[in-house]
Amino acid sequence: MGLGTALAFAAYGIWGLFPLYFDALKPASAWEILAHRILWTLLFCILLIAVTRDVHWVRPVLRRPRLLAGITVAAVLIAANWVIYVSVVTAGHTSEAALGYFLNPLVTVALGVVVLGERLRVLQWTAVAIGLAAGVYLALASGRVPYAAIALAMSFGLYSLTKKKVGASLQAVHGLTLETLILAPAAVAILVLVSSRTGLEFGNHGPVHTWLLVGSGVATAVPLLFFAAAARRIPLVSIGLIQFITPLMQLLVAVLLLGEVMSRERWIGFGIVWVALAVLSVDSVLALRRGRRAAAAIPTDDYPR
Repeated sequence: MGLGTALAFAAYGIWGLFPLYFDALKPASAWEILAHRILWTLLFCILLIAVTRDVHWVRPVLRRPRLLAGITVAAVLIAANWVIYVSVVTAGHTSEAALGYFLNPLVTVALGVVVLGERLRVLQWTAVAIGLAAGVYLALASGRVPYAAIALAMSFGLYSLTKKKVGASLQAVHGLTLETLILAPAAVAILVLVSSRTGLEFGNHGPVHTWLLVGSGVATAVPLLFFAAAARRIPLVSIGLIQFITPLMQLLVAVLLLGEVMSRERWIGFGIVWVALAVLSVDSVLALRRGRRAAAAIPTDDYPR
């Protein structure tokens, strides 16, 4: 296994264990956890930048208001994703979160069509149609629309789209630093509001709970940095296939470790989504092979210039 693949597995493996981490942060509310996650992630990023003396990028970024506006939108989207995710996990519905991240690749493909005007291949259309059928089935079978799963998939899909449009030139730690810096005032306001209404849980449940809240910054930043390093080393198709580890681990954690009960209808719905993801994966592999054949067929000019 190469370094890039190992880093990708490490990133998605850590994300797959997040339900256990955030479940351990109860009885802190999702909003208090969100605020701590923002502030401690910002502190970790600042320390990392200070240690590496990596500050050359700050001034050029501050001179680009359009980029800063895009990063602000990305910050709001990722904050929404974080609070929805933590709310779902701490409420005992981790399988719903897993469904959201299984749906995310399909949402990303759909956003490519709607927002970017991309054309889909036949298998991609097939995968999106199957994914839509899964959503309709789950809504009809359970008597409710899986709003949390859809919100997770949409918020992260829009976040990824925003990053692609405005933040591609920023390294992962730079983007995360700016996003958490933008969110920091809101995080402080959230802590003040929670403290005045229900009281903060920070420091009230022993040192382990306290340090887990503090460690949420490291837990947020480290897999993201692993992912960024992996993305520079291995093909996007490989990243796309490995990403399914996260929701699969989350589902197993929910059922085997957190004691969630999955109905037969929910398992069937997940099965339909997995068929869609299998179709999407086959399409990605075939597209990669076609690209390699096309590149190999291009004649090279061996004459010296």
